[in-house]
Amino acid sequence: MTTTEPVAGGLGPPRLPATPYGQGAEAAPSLADILERVLDKGVVIAGDIRINLLDIELLTIKLRLLVASVDKAKEMGIDWWEHDPSLSSRARTRAVPDDDAERSLTEENARLRAEIAALRVRAEDRSVDG
Repeated sequence: MTTTEPVAGGLGPPRLPATPYGQGAEAAPSLADILERVLDKGVVIAGDIRINLLDIELLTIKLRLLVASVDKAKEMGIDWWEHDPSLSSRARTRAVPDDDAERSLTEENARLRAEIAALRVRAEDRSVDG
């Protein structure tokens, strides 16, 4: 069904009635709709490139590409861009341990040094006895 609208000096070209997407008539989804669906669900593209010469494998390149929104990537446990100093101003260039972790490492270091000293004494005693 077509309709015509009056235009100054006469009738304009026939127009199709506007039908919202998903209500009866099939309208083509826009690029924004497609992009929203892809980013919401995520898409994985995988492929291998192999270069062989006389049945000898010279080179293999494995390509894996994930296209997803930041929220979807975080749901999957992917957040490497937050820890890369070249991509995030919040990323630290080196990890600074907190006081408790530093204290426990110092205690463990002292314990290990004492064990090494005791092992050296035993080894010297065995070599003298032997």
